[in-house]
Amino acid sequence: MTEKTGLFITFEGIDGSGKTTQIRKLRNMLERSGRGVEVIREPGGTPIGEKIRSLLLDKSNGEMFSETELLLFEAARAQIVNEKILPALRAGQIVICDRFFDATTAYQGYARGLNLKDVGSINRFATGGLEPDLTFVMDLPVETAFKRMQSRTGETDRLEGEGLEFMCRVRNAYLEMSVSEKRIVVLDATAPIEKVFENIERKVWEVLKS
Repeated sequence: MTEKTGLFITFEGIDGSGKTTQIRKLRNMLERSGRGVEVIREPGGTPIGEKIRSLLLDKSNGEMFSETELLLFEAARAQIVNEKILPALRAGQIVICDRFFDATTAYQGYARGLNLKDVGSINRFATGGLEPDLTFVMDLPVETAFKRMQSRTGETDRLEGEGLEFMCRVRNAYLEMSVSEKRIVVLDATAPIEKVFENIERKVWEVLKS
């Protein structure tokens, strides 16, 4: 993998945790400071990735096996890493990604029960060894997340419809992963939006200055 010169930031957390709002605020702040910023989402972000995303989130695909789900996520990831993320990082930009391989470890590894070593190996293959410099996990009780999701318009997708028990396993996975990964910063997503962003902004500037 060619040496990167930019900064790679990812946001993680269960649906309804407020990732989208904080990503938007971070992008605006960084652009005002004169930084080049690329914002992407997983799965998706490329023409091929968006087609894979539609397969993954389509509720009519309820018969999808966990192994199939894992490999589809990794296929979309391999595409966006090579097509979008690496070129932006090599150009010195800050890349902000809504979910990355930590999501696969949490959802398909911990929550689906797939072998964690296998998931880790496939993650590394799909990314070519690329890891985020900084990861924010937006943490909140699953019940709170579901209330937020219910207030949205539109139907839930295939993963959002998995239920409370599944999302509890995902949340616990993120918290467990944060213990061993120094790049992961857990944020209290029940706090006021501006308070959460203050913590994000402070940490991002610490990393940029270092």
